[in-house]
Amino acid sequence: MVAPASNGSQLNRREVLGIASASAAFAVTSSVAGLPGVAGEATSTAADPSSRAGIGFWPNGARLAVSISLMFEGGGQPISGASGAIPDPIEKGVPDLPTNAFFAYGYYEGIPRVLDLMDKHGIKLSSFMIGNAVKTAPDLAKEIVRRGHEAAAHGRAWDNSYQLPRDEEKRFIADGVETIERVTGQKPIGWNAYWMRSSVHILETLQELGFLYTIDEPSHDEPFIVPVRGRDFVTVPYTFHMNDIVSFPFNGWNPAAYEQSLRDEFDQLYEEGSHRRRMMVLSLHDRISGHAGRVRVLDRFLTYARSRQDVWFARKDEIARWVLSHRAGTPVIVRQSPNVTGLPGPTA
Repeated sequence: MVAPASNGSQLNRREVLGIASASAAFAVTSSVAGLPGVAGEATSTAADPSSRAGIGFWPNGARLAVSISLMFEGGGQPISGASGAIPDPIEKGVPDLPTNAFFAYGYYEGIPRVLDLMDKHGIKLSSFMIGNAVKTAPDLAKEIVRRGHEAAAHGRAWDNSYQLPRDEEKRFIADGVETIERVTGQKPIGWNAYWMRSSVHILETLQELGFLYTIDEPSHDEPFIVPVRGRDFVTVPYTFHMNDIVSFPFNGWNPAAYEQSLRDEFDQLYEEGSHRRRMMVLSLHDRISGHAGRVRVLDRFLTYARSRQDVWFARKDEIARWVLSHRAGTPVIVRQSPNVTGLPGPTA
């Protein structure tokens, strides 16, 4: 396992050579569509990605970054109408007692169990926290940070914000940030919206609030930069297919298939990592992946992944800062407005 590079540390010879090679490879800039059929998008890219073979695209020459997110949502849900394990919806306005208990499992059992698993493997993750969930279990939020994990923002409550007026959406995000910072002492610089849906103004809003990155785009297997008002803003991509709440819910849960899918994802990206920058993303939710049997599967996978050389297990803020300081080796996507492209970008 490759240890994270500390901010401000001197680069070793391998890193210097890698950065120089990557800079040369990215010296040629071509205006091509970053995604097929997307209008008004230009990408700075290498003329021949295979020319970057053997560079080592991450700290200490690592060929693959593995980034784990843990959603801290229990206590942030509405007491009536939240989606959960029970398919039959409750009458509107009636407190859904078993569903709320399902969410409570996250802070009573799930997160403590996942934190112990991360300690066992020496891995730090990024926890996206809902402000109201932090208010519900403040000691747990403090413990996450105390153990060296990132506290990132997930809104004031477990709800959409994209339909709010711009100033109200900004307040919705800022309220969550203020709660997290007050309780944990750490100011979030990373954002994840409810089901990844924010307004078209989100990148400017996040930039105004002091964020460095968002994870709300499942379009790449590597981080990238979108310029916003003359400044770089990072996307550290999220995932649907490696997301427990989407692809591995309780209905039809198959632990053997889940473990194999994790290994297959890792192996393919590790292989590709010999010649291009690759990142594996794994998304966990407090009330889902924190169950005992699921943690056993994760334990086996992490044992497998840590047995391979040149793998960097990194928090998302570490990844964002790395790509900002190694811009020459990072895709820079210049987009028109989301109203034109249908993808996150500046509105002006």
